[in-house]
Amino acid sequence: MSKKNHSPKTFKGLHLTATLSMSLVLFLIGLVSLLVFVARDMSVYVRENINLSVILDDHINQAYVNRIEKYLNNAPFTKSVEYISKEDALKDHVASLGENPQDFLGYNPLKASLEVKLKAAYANNDSVSIIEKKLNTFEHVSRIVYQKDLVSLVNENVRKVSYVLLGIAFILLIVSIILINNTVRLSIYSNRFLINTMKLVGATNWFIRKPYIARSVLNGIIAALISIFLLAGVVYYVMYGFGLHELELSIISILSVAVIVVASGIILTAVASFMAVGRYLHMRTNDMYFI
Repeated sequence: MSKKNHSPKTFKGLHLTATLSMSLVLFLIGLVSLLVFVARDMSVYVRENINLSVILDDHINQAYVNRIEKYLNNAPFTKSVEYISKEDALKDHVASLGENPQDFLGYNPLKASLEVKLKAAYANNDSVSIIEKKLNTFEHVSRIVYQKDLVSLVNENVRKVSYVLLGIAFILLIVSIILINNTVRLSIYSNRFLINTMKLVGATNWFIRKPYIARSVLNGIIAALISIFLLAGVVYYVMYGFGLHELELSIISILSVAVIVVASGIILTAVASFMAVGRYLHMRTNDMYFI
């Protein structure tokens, strides 16, 4: 009698433990996914803030400046364009270095320029070389200035970080599949004789599997929601606890992480439950006493 009275509590405790275990695993999946998207957003931000300076001749007229600026604004590689006049360039120089070259030269040696910020996809040396050739076809363009070494360094570092994060994500995915599979199998283990009895009375495999898969998927969704709540807490703590207010995540990145976590919870638990029940469906009754 004592077994029967305590078994429902035992089953509830087992499912609660399984759900919490899955939520921790899904939290790790979500955390790595979040890091991947943060790294991607940061790499885009850094790439799109590398300046390409189009230095203009002193005798260029405003109409021709507008022509070049219009071309740049309509170009597919341009994120933004800003015109810096000779006077503005001088002001920036004085503000940065504290010296006015016009005082000892007698004239303003700085040139007007168009400061171009490229879209992330074009912020590489190959693309910049093609853009440079196109811009050099315009008259009154003195030279094109960009930080070639910085562009190479940024792209190389982004590539290395991406490889590391993808490697961690792959390893974590394998570990997650194993852990969730073992958790689901453990939760179904206690019902192995019930599964066998249903099979003996003629129930179809899908009829037996369906309630276990549904319950596992429900547990996976609950675990995913718990992990998303934990992830939100971590992001809030990092942003406000460490003062990283400039760390902004795009809505697409946030939704993508949430979808990955929920989808992982549903798919992994459904597959694990399908396989775990199938194991007992193909097992003889006598063998169940020895596992």
